[in-house]
Amino acid sequence: MMRSLYAGVSGLQNHQTRMDVIGNNVSNVNTTGFKRGRVNFHDMISQMMQGASRPREEVGGVNPRQVGLGVMTSSIDTIFTQGSLQTTGVKSDLALQGEGFFVLRDGDQNLYTRAGAFGLDAEGNLVNPSNGMRVQGWLAEQIDGRTIINTSSSLDDLIIPIGGKDPAGATTDIFVASNLNKTTPVIPPDATESQILEGTWTVEEDIYDSYGNRHTLRIDFTRVPDEPNRWLANTTVSPEADVAIPQTVSVGGTESPDGASFVIEFSNEGTLQSISNAAGGTVETDELSVQLSFQVPESLVPIDPETGLPEAPAVQTANITLGRVGAFTNSMTQYASASSTKVYEQNGYPMGYLEDYRIDQSGTITGVFSNGTNRALGQVALASFVNPGGLEKAGENNYVVTINSGMPDVGPSGVAGKGRVIAGTLEMSNVDLAAEFTDMIVTQRGFQANSRTIQTADQLLQEVLTLKR
Repeated sequence: MMRSLYAGVSGLQNHQTRMDVIGNNVSNVNTTGFKRGRVNFHDMISQMMQGASRPREEVGGVNPRQVGLGVMTSSIDTIFTQGSLQTTGVKSDLALQGEGFFVLRDGDQNLYTRAGAFGLDAEGNLVNPSNGMRVQGWLAEQIDGRTIINTSSSLDDLIIPIGGKDPAGATTDIFVASNLNKTTPVIPPDATESQILEGTWTVEEDIYDSYGNRHTLRIDFTRVPDEPNRWLANTTVSPEADVAIPQTVSVGGTESPDGASFVIEFSNEGTLQSISNAAGGTVETDELSVQLSFQVPESLVPIDPETGLPEAPAVQTANITLGRVGAFTNSMTQYASASSTKVYEQNGYPMGYLEDYRIDQSGTITGVFSNGTNRALGQVALASFVNPGGLEKAGENNYVVTINSGMPDVGPSGVAGKGRVIAGTLEMSNVDLAAEFTDMIVTQRGFQANSRTIQTADQLLQEVLTLKR
């Protein structure tokens, strides 16, 4: 009879544990990134009253007779189902659509979380503002003028230096795709000013040297007499300057005799065919381009702090790409349509300041600078686990690694099953109140039933005690 008492006690204790978990779930119904808990029961060890016996010729087999000794909590699981996404409009708020965790650094320890309510601190670090833990990822590097994010390197604190400087970049590539009107008249030797203007088509574009100085590149196109498909191009750097800037134009490595001109030849169909200069320079590849070099004026060159004199005059070099042989898109053409001024790309820019940033679905942080450039600053790292249920809750929506969770597989979004990063949103708690209240009712009834077991066993004992009367 005492067994039923202790079985009832175990039922009370374990249903209380289940109620504790349900209460915690309900209390965190509005906690960002919270994952609900679930309690599983199993029966406690049973006392053997009589063992099983095998069938014989005379009688059949007999099953064992056992009395259970109560219930135990077998596990308290963390359920990592996807929570709903709530739009916040805050660009530093991040949510994960799919598997994975954000990685936070607290001193020398890494923690993992689904709660992406992040912000910037005074030094531009991307952090969890509630506890200062720094979001981990990979910072971008500048290698040979290209921005590289090496996701195979070790993790680092992500920094978004709002107001930080972006150094000037010299123009190294200029892409021209103008149309030259096939009906443009040839300029006669004794041309008037109006005839010169009518027979010349001019393209202008701002370019930059390595110091961030802006220069105007002007290219004048005129028809070659008696050559209906040939045009003479003449370049000028900063034509508004009082003193002409020294410059050279090379075709296929051969410098033009006058240092500034080259000849463009089109096919009868109006597409590019070749370029050359008077010194015999030609381009052997399908992509037709010339090399422009010019000297930065001393007045625009920084002063050497040691000598107090301007640094040695710098020579800037850029490729002027006219397009591909036989191509129409993004290439110069010659059709009987109005000439167009189209320089569709040049890669130089002055110094700028970081004004804003964006985070895309890959977790890449792109800086928006005042000089019009957009450049990657870094990428948010994600971690996944073989058994996320084996993670240990560390409070503040964070988890730590255990011996049963497996080691973290750290990588960028979309790799090895990791989800997408959604900026401007937060993942809500995955607690379902309807399910929790239903479990609460079932738990309450289970607790009441076990209390009745204890009361009934007590009444039976009372009857035994009154037998002597």
